[in-house]
Amino acid sequence: MNVVNGIISHIESYEGISLVKVKSHDVIFSSIVLDTPQTSDYLKIENRVKIIFKETEVIISKDLNPNISIQNKLLCRIESIQKGIILSQINLLHNQQTIKSIITRNACEQLDLKENDTVLALIKTNEISLSAHD
Repeated sequence: MNVVNGIISHIESYEGISLVKVKSHDVIFSSIVLDTPQTSDYLKIENRVKIIFKETEVIISKDLNPNISIQNKLLCRIESIQKGIILSQINLLHNQQTIKSIITRNACEQLDLKENDTVLALIKTNEISLSAHD
């Protein structure tokens, strides 16, 4: 799992669901949470939280300005690539933090990914989980 620390900057709730914006360094993450500030103590503006997402949910783009609906976009540098027979692990560096992506080896080769390439890591809003900061 990828874990990034952040601070809640905005919460919009309706019918038991919240769209939560969390600032981490220079990035605003969006997450859909099945809670509201009334039902969950950690959902408060300025609270520290952990932003959690699976490596398999990190999409890689060489297009650094795609016109797509994905809200969570991180400009990264490829730190290393570990190619397996079927899957490849791409270790990305963003603000001194490593983010891991697991994609197919075929996708890795089609994109012609190399160490030190600048790429965009993309994570759908519904794939981001939040947890109270310890």
